[in-house]
Amino acid sequence: MSTQSLTTSAAHQDTPGRLVIYAPLAGSVYPLEQVPDPVFAEKMIGDGISIDPVDNVLLAPFDGVVQQLHSSGHAVTIKHASGLEVLLHIGIDTVLLKGKGFKPLVSTGTKVSKGTPLIEFAADDIACQAKSLMTEIILANGELVKRLHQPTIDDIEAMAPLLEVELQTGEPDGSEPETGEWLASRPLLIPNPAGLHARPCAALVKLAKQFSAHIELECHGQRVNGRSLTAIMALNIRLGDSITLFARGAQASIALEQLGEAVQSGLGEDVTQISGNTMMDYDQEPSLLFPPSDDPSRIGGTSASAGLAFGRIFQRREERFEYPEQGGRFENEIVMLDQCLYDARLQLIELEQRLIDAGQPERAQIFVAHQELLSDPDLYDHATADVRAGKSAAFAWQTAVNMQVNRLKKLNNPMLAERAADLQDVGRRVLKLILGLSDEEQALPENTILVAEDLTPSDTANIDLKKVVGICTTGGGPTSHTAILARAMNLPALAGVEHRVLELANGTEVILDADNGNLQLTPDSKALEDIRLQLDTRARQHQANLEQVALPATTRDGHTIAVAANAGSTAEVAKAVTGGAEGIGLLRSEFLFLQCATAPDEEEQYRIYRQALETLQPGQPLIVRTLDVGGDKPLPYLPLPAEDNPFLGQRGIRIGLDKPMLLRQQLRAILRASKHGAIHILLPMISNLHELRLTKELLEQERQSLNVAPVPVGIMIEVPSAALMADVLAAEADFFSIGTNDLTQYTLAMDRGHPKLAPLIDALDPAVLRLIKQTCDGARIHNKWVGICGGVAGDPQAAALLVGLGVTELSVSIPVIADVKAIIRNLDFSECRRLAEQALTLSSASEVRQLMTNSFNK
Repeated sequence: MSTQSLTTSAAHQDTPGRLVIYAPLAGSVYPLEQVPDPVFAEKMIGDGISIDPVDNVLLAPFDGVVQQLHSSGHAVTIKHASGLEVLLHIGIDTVLLKGKGFKPLVSTGTKVSKGTPLIEFAADDIACQAKSLMTEIILANGELVKRLHQPTIDDIEAMAPLLEVELQTGEPDGSEPETGEWLASRPLLIPNPAGLHARPCAALVKLAKQFSAHIELECHGQRVNGRSLTAIMALNIRLGDSITLFARGAQASIALEQLGEAVQSGLGEDVTQISGNTMMDYDQEPSLLFPPSDDPSRIGGTSASAGLAFGRIFQRREERFEYPEQGGRFENEIVMLDQCLYDARLQLIELEQRLIDAGQPERAQIFVAHQELLSDPDLYDHATADVRAGKSAAFAWQTAVNMQVNRLKKLNNPMLAERAADLQDVGRRVLKLILGLSDEEQALPENTILVAEDLTPSDTANIDLKKVVGICTTGGGPTSHTAILARAMNLPALAGVEHRVLELANGTEVILDADNGNLQLTPDSKALEDIRLQLDTRARQHQANLEQVALPATTRDGHTIAVAANAGSTAEVAKAVTGGAEGIGLLRSEFLFLQCATAPDEEEQYRIYRQALETLQPGQPLIVRTLDVGGDKPLPYLPLPAEDNPFLGQRGIRIGLDKPMLLRQQLRAILRASKHGAIHILLPMISNLHELRLTKELLEQERQSLNVAPVPVGIMIEVPSAALMADVLAAEADFFSIGTNDLTQYTLAMDRGHPKLAPLIDALDPAVLRLIKQTCDGARIHNKWVGICGGVAGDPQAAALLVGLGVTELSVSIPVIADVKAIIRNLDFSECRRLAEQALTLSSASEVRQLMTNSFNK
């Protein structure tokens, strides 16, 4: 790359192969050689220019995308459509301020136009604390640059032409990537006080480029190119973080040795003052909160779907793919990408239809959501920009996917993390098509216990129930995506399992006891005989329960409990009827909204509700929960701002009241359908009386305009405030339905999708049981009934407690209807009340479960 001067009289406009970079700040212009930092002065990161600013707002120097925003807010990388990445770095050593004085106005992945404000900073305060305010404009991937024209002026105004870049033309470098076996370093702890910011990153990249080897770096579960400054900086590696280096090629071994030594010595920074305590490995002492099992023959976990299974371990490993970074002709790479996106869509449509035909519409919704992700314009724009910059279709696509995934994961929200998993799944599907790899499932042996860190949505939806008898995952919990689908398939599952399960060899015989939360290894002949007897007994009991499913769930002393079903489609309503349900205790109306590119109109909703009512037996209730979406599960046609914690933001009834036209339309459809059966309305996420009254006023307006009879209106008890105010809310609600999944996570302050805390979430925690009791007591004052539609309703150990607390309806997944009814028929209501009172005096969920085990094993 050569450098020439830029005259201010030139006509400044972008043309093919030429880019003008505009001044992001007003101030005095200096060559990099005069910057008081050798990393910039010696152009270790790349060529560019520096401005000593008189402004306090950093502006976008061209149209592009925010590729990376440093966690300290002092630096940002903008990517142009040509693929050129420009680092804007405010001040020298400002990373040490740890964000003080900086206010980012954008986030990673944000599209920006020339002049868009990027970062606001307190110039005077920072100038007093930092080495300098000189702001560097650096071309981070200089290999794309043929020639750089620099200014000959001393001062410049913001948004005046600053640099003119001539980009490389012609075919990209077609050099073959290094081959051979991957070698890995041992884990390396970062000793740098400010982590791997620009200076140590530049030193690492410069050293990596000296070896005839392909280098990669892994941290926080992400693996990136070790020669890419922006890719490494995007990982936001901090002091004390653990990284692993990978290398392959002729000099792989020596590269790992020298790079490892450089990392440990601080990559040119003084790390001698870092205390030994800072660099301690705090993971060397076992966790007190998550203690490992002290029985080597058992591996602990959390029950995600009750049941018992015997089988052989099959490890589902994460696939790794090899592909070149540089591509061929632009036209060929784009055609390949477009064709593979089209083929992926056809695959998803086929999978969706296959599951619908099999009567599994809820599982089919996974692939509807995947089709939406495949249509994301930002994803396509990022990928095609990299292809234009000479990257291969595979590299460009996966880079775009990884950027979006990282953006979602950094929001620290479990529901958005689940969406990130969906995106990774879609990305993998397209990547395999680009690489010409078959997407056929690995051949599973009979009686497979499937083991994985986590299962992608596609993995779960494609499970072969003829071969898989159980699931074990080290991630997730009882309310995770995998757990919910496992219960719908009546498949025993453990979540949050100890990581040593991943070390078990394929074919290892195990007993999966999801009732008691453990995996028994290499069972002896007696244990195998016992498990076979138990499975045979359970199978015969389940068959007997199915034969009596039409009988009511009445306790031995004459107390009847209604047993209904949860459904997510009209097809599931039909299955619930044949499965013995006494109605639909929860119809998740989201299926109507999530499967469409536009909102379903009133007529379409009316038709679906009427069809569901006509499927039920006369008089059986259909309880329709109004639309329950939010920032954690947005609709494509209802844009909602991303929230740091959507569970505490706009969701449920708050969305309906904020967008009343959407809610009115749904209420009208339900009211019209009421002429065809016993339809009820269930309002999600009610937290106070004001929300209930507003909704009922809206409903009454529509009822009068349609001139129909009133319909019962109930509320979900999902937040502690609603449970605590149950006696007040019951005066104006017709019934309560307790959503124990959300109520439990709100009560215990644990995200139900948290990778470590999820296994600790248990709806039988005495704090949750007390809220259920208070809800039932409040409802009883006004003669209102209480149902439960959360996962605990189908928990065999919970039935007696819930009945004893005063619950009068259980709405469960379809496969367990017969068993739940049978359990209730074998209970005494008086004994249930005694057990419930005793459970309320205990201090933990484990004590409650032990109480139930002891009581029913006598």
